[in-house]
Amino acid sequence: MITFTEKEKDNFMREALREAKKAADNDEVPIGAVIVKNGEIIARSFNAREWHQKATHHAEICAIDLANEVVGNWRLLDCALFVTIEPCVMCSGAISLARLPQVYFGATNPKFGGAVSLYQILEDERLNHRLQVESGILEKECAEMMQNFFKNRRKKAKV
Repeated sequence: MITFTEKEKDNFMREALREAKKAADNDEVPIGAVIVKNGEIIARSFNAREWHQKATHHAEICAIDLANEVVGNWRLLDCALFVTIEPCVMCSGAISLARLPQVYFGATNPKFGGAVSLYQILEDERLNHRLQVESGILEKECAEMMQNFFKNRRKKAKV
């Protein structure tokens, strides 16, 4: 298991927030993710469903794909994922299948959350791979980015 200081967790989550900002700038739901190995970011991504017109292009899955290329393996056994919003059910499944041992996220996702809110896929003892999950890292900043995005989207829709 990789051990991170609070400062390191905050720094990696700030990088994920930078990715989320890129998503928002492209009118995508602002979720960003980074994957860390040996204290270095090896992959980063943001939601790109609209951009690529692919339902599966969530930040987590795009980052996993990039990390798989970097390490040359589908297993990400010695890596950690930092993501701004709780992974959905689809992403939680992909995270588990990629064998990531640790996931850190900012704010919960009460409508689609697959890690703690609706389901606990990442820690479910019935599955063959369980992860360490930690939430609440820069939670306020992560939640505000989502709230502001949807508030602005609703304003645009009224115009």
